[in-house]
Amino acid sequence: MRVVILQPMYLPWIGYFGLIDIADVFVFYDDVQFVGSSWQQRNRIKISNGNWIWLTVPVMKKFGQKINEVKINNNKNWAKKHWKSIFYAYTRAPYFKDYSDVFEKFYKRRWEYIVDLNVTIIKEICKLLGLDSTKFIFSSQLNVEGKKTDRLINILNKIGADEYISGPGAKAYIEPEKFKKAGIKLYWFEFNHPVYPQLYGEFIPYLSIIDLLFNMGDRSLEVIREGEKNALKRDPRT
Repeated sequence: MRVVILQPMYLPWIGYFGLIDIADVFVFYDDVQFVGSSWQQRNRIKISNGNWIWLTVPVMKKFGQKINEVKINNNKNWAKKHWKSIFYAYTRAPYFKDYSDVFEKFYKRRWEYIVDLNVTIIKEICKLLGLDSTKFIFSSQLNVEGKKTDRLINILNKIGADEYISGPGAKAYIEPEKFKKAGIKLYWFEFNHPVYPQLYGEFIPYLSIIDLLFNMGDRSLEVIREGEKNALKRDPRT
């Protein structure tokens, strides 16, 4: 069984969905410490002048809070502003009308916790992409202890995984020898960001997935899978 463990992010980039695509089980790592001004609460879109801007969900963060404990600051009119920014950025995109109702509804609903907003959006985007074979679970539901690599392995053992896929950013702290000892193969997912037709000048990579959806429509998964080609690299130490 192939497993990915990743924090729930706001309007994630396309590589996030590449990981969902290749996983048998995708674990939302929701009971680790929340990091402010990170992908957990913000992402980027491209606007009509050819530049990009942040969309940031305001939160009421306390030091040491876990992701699933962080509440959204609804005293700020963030939802209306986000949808307005998305509308004006993509209203001329070829597939905006096909998906606009889906996304607009997220911004008409009042959300209390950032994790609920993020996970709901991610699951809905998976439906739009046709990613319906991956099973989703939450790390907070597994009652698994440990820190860093040990906790990852404990989660994998509890699920019954024999393969773990990680983004390359984790190379700095993951301990591959522990995976070998546990009998779990470790792979690095080095996504090759594809270029696709995009509004307003030169192509900008690493934007939110909505940029791909509004520009490519039902071909979006095809683009993601182009980036998945040769992305998996087995760690030779496992």
